[in-house]
Amino acid sequence: MARYLEPKCRVCRRLGAKLYLKASRCLSDKCALNRRKSVPGERQRMGKLTPYAIQLKEKQKLRNMYGLLERQFHIFFDRASRKKGVTGDNLLIMLEARLDNVAFRLCFASSRAMARQLVLHGHLQVNGKKVDIPSYQVKIGDVVSVKEKSRQIKSINDTLGGAASQNLPAWLTLDVDKYEGKVERYPNRDEITIPVNEQAVVELYSK
Repeated sequence: MARYLEPKCRVCRRLGAKLYLKASRCLSDKCALNRRKSVPGERQRMGKLTPYAIQLKEKQKLRNMYGLLERQFHIFFDRASRKKGVTGDNLLIMLEARLDNVAFRLCFASSRAMARQLVLHGHLQVNGKKVDIPSYQVKIGDVVSVKEKSRQIKSINDTLGGAASQNLPAWLTLDVDKYEGKVERYPNRDEITIPVNEQAVVELYSK
C-alpha cells in the first residue's frame, strides 16, 4: 500500500499552515512552523499567488491533513459531489467519518498517522468486528473500540489518559474505561475546525 514518506514538518512549512501531523510536537516550541516561517528551498520572496495556486494549496492542505494520496482524495471528492447537499461540506464530513480519523478524534491515537497504523494492524473494532481499512466510513450508531488484546499498548493508554484534557467532538461519545466510542451523529460544518477553505477545493475540481 502506498504511503506518503516526505518529512511532515516540511509539508506544513511549504503550505504555510499547521496541519498537526506530528501530534504533541505541533503544540510545542519544537514545531517547525513556529521556528522557521520560510518555505523549504525558498531563496527569495514568492510573488502573489494566482487563483489556481490558492485553490491547489487548499487542496494540498486538506489532502495532507487526512493523509491521503492524490487518487484517494479524488475518489472522496467524486463521491461527495454525487451526494445531495453542499459538495464541500459533504467532502469534509466524509473525511471526518473515516475510521482512522474517528479513532484519532476518540483519542485512541495522538495523530491520524498513528490511528491509521492502529487500524491497519487490526487493533480496532467496529461494532465488535475487526476492521483494518483506514478509509472505512463509520455510520451513525457505530461503536468503535480497541480490541481487548490491544488494550495494553502503551501509546493507546497514554493518549486515552489525556482524553479528559482534550476537546472531544460533540458528535462522538467516549467511554474511557471500556476503550470505546460511539458515533452519535455526523458533524456539522462549523464543528470541523480545520484551517482549510473547502470551497476553493471544489472550484479546483470543477474546472
